[in-house]
Amino acid sequence: MTVDTASPGKIFTIWKTLEKLPFGTWLFTRAVCFKVPYFRTVHPLIRELSPGLCRVSAPNRRGVRNHLGTYHAIASCNMAEIAGGIMTDATVPSTHRWIPAGMAVEYKDRATTGVTSIARLDPIPEFGEEPMDLVVPVDVLDADGNVFVSAEITMYVSRKKAR
Repeated sequence: MTVDTASPGKIFTIWKTLEKLPFGTWLFTRAVCFKVPYFRTVHPLIRELSPGLCRVSAPNRRGVRNHLGTYHAIASCNMAEIAGGIMTDATVPSTHRWIPAGMAVEYKDRATTGVTSIARLDPIPEFGEEPMDLVVPVDVLDADGNVFVSAEITMYVSRKKAR
């Protein structure tokens, strides 16, 4: 098996440029939400991104609350998908492509505050010629740091076809 050590994808390259600028993380997040409009529904802000790590925050506002006044379960899934997807894109080399193939979610508690989702891969796997299922763990935490939702997102990763 050949191990790929190719450069990171475009999204991570753009992040590295914008994160240094005033309002750069805000601008980066807006660009991501333009590309994937549904992400806008939770008003995310991508705060940290590196291969193997992504941290995203979002406020608890009326549009993400359920009938009990707590952070909605599906809004939590959306937060998990943002962190998991952006982290995967920053981690998978530019010679490969990925797509979500499934998600398992555990609702542990409820949140009445703003939330933070954290996707973390440790260790980062080697990406070779053979397609693989990459399981990305994501925790969604309330403002006190309590995990109220845990998710595992399965990403199907394969080498890009030659053009």
